[in-house]
Amino acid sequence: MNTPNATKSQLIVIGNGMVGHHLVEQLVEQGATEHYEITVFGEERHLAYDRVHLSEYFSGRDADSLALSTAEYYAEHGIDLRLHEAVTEIDRDRGEVTTPQGRYAYDRLVLATGSFPFVPPIPGNDREGCLVYRTLEDLDAIRAMAETANTGVVVGGGLLGLEAANALRGLNLDTAVVEFAPRLMPMQVDSEGGELLREKIESLGVQVLTGRATQEIVDGEASRHRMVFQDDKVLETDLIVFSAGIRPRDDLARDCGLEIGERGGVVIDDRCLTNDPAILAVGEVALWNNSIFGLVAPGYQMAKAAAATLLATASGSQDGSFKGADMSTKLKLMGVDVGSIGDAHGDRTPGARMFRFLDPIKQQYRKLVVSSDGKRLVGAMLVGDNSYYDTLLQYYANRMDLPEDPAALILPSSEGAPTLGPDALPETAMICSCHNVTKGDICATLDAGAVDLGAVKGETKASTGCGGCAALLKSVVDHELEARGVEVDKSICEHFAHTRQELYDIVRVEGIKTFSELMEKHGSAESHRLGSSSAPGLGSSSAPGLGCDICKPAVASILASCFNEPITDAAHIPLQDTNDTFMANMQKNGTYSVVPRVPGGEITPDKLVVLGQVAQKYALYTKVTGGQRIDLFGARLEDLPAIWGELIEAGFETGHAYGKSLRTVKSCVGSTWCRYGVQDSVGMAIQLEHRYKGLRAPHKIKFGVSGCTRECAEAQSKDIGVIATENGWNLYVCGNGGMRPRHAELFATDLDDEQLYRIIDRFLMFYIRTADRLQRTSVWRENLDGGLDYLKEVILEDSLGIGEELDRQMQTVIDAYECEWANAISDPEKLKRFRSFVNDARPDPDIIYTTERGQLRPA
Repeated sequence: MNTPNATKSQLIVIGNGMVGHHLVEQLVEQGATEHYEITVFGEERHLAYDRVHLSEYFSGRDADSLALSTAEYYAEHGIDLRLHEAVTEIDRDRGEVTTPQGRYAYDRLVLATGSFPFVPPIPGNDREGCLVYRTLEDLDAIRAMAETANTGVVVGGGLLGLEAANALRGLNLDTAVVEFAPRLMPMQVDSEGGELLREKIESLGVQVLTGRATQEIVDGEASRHRMVFQDDKVLETDLIVFSAGIRPRDDLARDCGLEIGERGGVVIDDRCLTNDPAILAVGEVALWNNSIFGLVAPGYQMAKAAAATLLATASGSQDGSFKGADMSTKLKLMGVDVGSIGDAHGDRTPGARMFRFLDPIKQQYRKLVVSSDGKRLVGAMLVGDNSYYDTLLQYYANRMDLPEDPAALILPSSEGAPTLGPDALPETAMICSCHNVTKGDICATLDAGAVDLGAVKGETKASTGCGGCAALLKSVVDHELEARGVEVDKSICEHFAHTRQELYDIVRVEGIKTFSELMEKHGSAESHRLGSSSAPGLGSSSAPGLGCDICKPAVASILASCFNEPITDAAHIPLQDTNDTFMANMQKNGTYSVVPRVPGGEITPDKLVVLGQVAQKYALYTKVTGGQRIDLFGARLEDLPAIWGELIEAGFETGHAYGKSLRTVKSCVGSTWCRYGVQDSVGMAIQLEHRYKGLRAPHKIKFGVSGCTRECAEAQSKDIGVIATENGWNLYVCGNGGMRPRHAELFATDLDDEQLYRIIDRFLMFYIRTADRLQRTSVWRENLDGGLDYLKEVILEDSLGIGEELDRQMQTVIDAYECEWANAISDPEKLKRFRSFVNDARPDPDIIYTTERGQLRPA
């Protein structure tokens, strides 16, 4: 029996998941450690970790990077954290809990035990290789089993099921999803949305089987398992992952006699109290108003209410309550946007009216559910494009009057998704649902003295959960600061009181060609004062006067965009990051990748042979990239000049894979080979790549050229997309992949070659001149006043009268092009940089390799 501190009440928290940890944070912030001796039991060996991003465990993140806190945090606040110690019994009469290590007394107890994955009662569900997808240990088991598997099946087509399917796909397994309901994600989408979602998932190579009930799992003939369905059809697979929903982990509560709901869950009131006033419950184990909340945001709100209840009991000074939670969700599953708001099916609202929009070409579906009088938004559904979500959520959450034509909120327009400005949002508008932060909370924080975004985040915790509200939060904070007469500082950093756009104009107009000259003429006064005391070559690279990691690469990009001088020149090298310094991307083990340019993806057999010979000679791992390039990984720093010497001799040049510049121009084979092609897409791709190679920009740029509307080059997902028509070329702009994929928008149609070049020249140069630091073309376009129409006026109609100037600027860059690697290997001074150690020519001894699939990779 542990010995309690007699001067404080004993508080035990059972569960160290996301909600359990958030409860601890709330208790610490509200001073609960003055009243309670807190002990936290976690069944897993890991500290609380981010389950929202659990699938990233398969893509490189480890348990430490997913952790929400540290053991030091608990120790610092005097909290006894007992990991890998499961509570097996609660004795309410004695006020004790039991674990394999002993018994512990409590005055107050919080159940934060969460839920467990539901495994359908199918004969054979306990066979080896039948697993669940819930914890890090589960993921370790899946990864281990996948090493000897070729195929995998996920039972369950809901949110977690599709997450699990994505994980199996990431483990290089042929993957299928089996769902009992007639469509995927039946709780979030209707039949139309489900069909579109199915198409998008299947296009990623995942087989989808809906309306299937598994009768039994037996030995397979060609694979480890055979799944037998209700219609006697079968599916064989090596690995089965059950992700068919969750059930509350209420066994401890059941055994000690707490009130349990008819379908499970510990019954709680608005203060998160169970029928035993000494015991509270939060998160997925708690049943409030006959509802279990399976999202993290409601769990966090429960944790906040539970902390208030515990503090009210201890000090009599605080109170709080849980009033339910909005289950609206914005998801990205396997790269596919899915959004659900309120009564998305319209089956809980009498007389509800519905508006639907379906674009089968762009694969987008939007549904609006409004009240019978057409004045209120009561629900919405999105598949394929979540850019409409934030605006629709504000209309729903704040019961705002709908426009006269509600359908306008989901119909496409040249401006893209409709947006609500910060001034249109009421004080009650929910900005951060994870931490329940409203616009009013933000305003109150600013009124109390917060002066910037960081201070607001620190005070309210807004945007520190899932991060989905980051853009909206910044918009609200900036707007409210300006409304209070506070000038919002848009300086690029402390060294320059200018935006990136202003610095670009200064450099171009004054012909400034070095960072030091720009700093001398336009750096902040404080930078000059402090920087002048540093001897040349001494001091931190982030010291005032010497620039920082924000302004140096930004200015380097601006200088390259304006004059296209080699970035390897002595004046520019101190500004570059590691990748640009060595003109190669550094990899996780300290080696580098080599990516020669292959214009349009076209390459001769002779050049393929050279790449193979170089890879063999220097023991490089080879991979064909999604941009139709051949990437050579594992090059040691000191070998880079020799590798590039051989490649340049064979006719290759740098592919700029390391720079914020043109990366690739992807193409199909077009009319040269394809019977559907109407234009020479390969020839156009090569022309475009040679025209813009080396062009430096605020962010990386990718092109795609398709020879017909079948779109095999995926041009509509690129910054510049070109699609052939019978009459020429259609031009699409401002698309991108990445963390926030966005479709490009049609900009001009039926262009001849020269028209296409001129419009792209002006578009790119206008983007380079006006975009913010590290701003992709899609974000830049979204932030332009007037949107796409304004961009068309500037580029197509020359409304600003700068067309010829943009033409000249682009031609200057094109004429000045020089392969950076060819420049570097011809200069002995530049070659001196390519050493692992400045005072030793030997290679780095800490680079260790292992072998996988016949090639070397980092150990």
